[in-house]
Amino acid sequence: MEIRNLGASGLRISAIAYGNWLTHGSQVEEDAALGCVHQALEEGITTFDTADVYANTAAESVLGKALAGERREGLEIFTKVFWPTGPGKHNDHGLSRKHIMESIDGSLRRLGTDYVDLYQAHRYDHETPLEETMVAFADVVRAGKALYIGVSEWRAEEIRAAAELARELRVPLVSNQPQYSMLWRVIEEEVVPTSKELGIGQVVWSPIAQGVLTGKYLPGQPPPAGSRATDDKGGADNVGRWLKDDVLERVQQLRPIAESVDLSLAQLAVAWVLQNDNVSAAIIGASRPEQVTENVKAAGVRLDAEILAAIDRVLDGVVVSDPARTQSPRRSEVLS
Repeated sequence: MEIRNLGASGLRISAIAYGNWLTHGSQVEEDAALGCVHQALEEGITTFDTADVYANTAAESVLGKALAGERREGLEIFTKVFWPTGPGKHNDHGLSRKHIMESIDGSLRRLGTDYVDLYQAHRYDHETPLEETMVAFADVVRAGKALYIGVSEWRAEEIRAAAELARELRVPLVSNQPQYSMLWRVIEEEVVPTSKELGIGQVVWSPIAQGVLTGKYLPGQPPPAGSRATDDKGGADNVGRWLKDDVLERVQQLRPIAESVDLSLAQLAVAWVLQNDNVSAAIIGASRPEQVTENVKAAGVRLDAEILAAIDRVLDGVVVSDPARTQSPRRSEVLS
């Protein structure tokens, strides 16, 4: 397993991180979820990402159970706060001091740990003063409940403003967690240059575009039985935007490129995001342990300029790159 620094910080993490969005506590039975985590550990993954909102807190509980008994100092555990996890009342979401302070304690309890290595703002909160949010995060760090802080799906100007406050408060803002893949490149124009300047690393989610970049979805054919596109618990909603024949045809055209470097399509997709020198880790998910074993083979792979150019030629016209597509919801949208 390749090990990288998280941004400019001294925190070292595995280049492949294991995440349990849309799986633990919802799509995947607990025994299978535990098996996936144990396989991740076997493959050298030390970095585990979750959030309080995943499966309405159940994902944190499953991850805590799966990691129980492991040497805590050998793990990097990440979680997040923003989305509603309770009955959806007026203080059950957002980045107010009240919600942050209550949420970190709930996350630690479910994860079975005294601290998380990274505590992340899951989205930007337009209704709470940024200074209030950053002071609350600083207090979480000073209380020893988190070692570092990060954000997720924030725009470049929001990251810059947070970094300025973090410097004043003397707390380590070290990461952003955006969606990033061959198909979704909205961070490249603004977020990545800003993050490089500020010493912030990307921990990217959905590197295989909800499974589309595995090549299992074929143009003109229904989704395979049991795939995410057939899941009615949220999976189908997330993958649906990619299930267009023009996108699926291009993905199939990537197959000979992957074969030329002795990689599967999924491995090529994960390796591709790791070529970006601002990416500290790529988050993978799994419903079966063998998927973990498959995807970790992308760690340490180096794709040369000719391969990267060939990928760009194949996907020209279907890539989403508009930086304005990075947006955080208003509170009224969160509860709608």
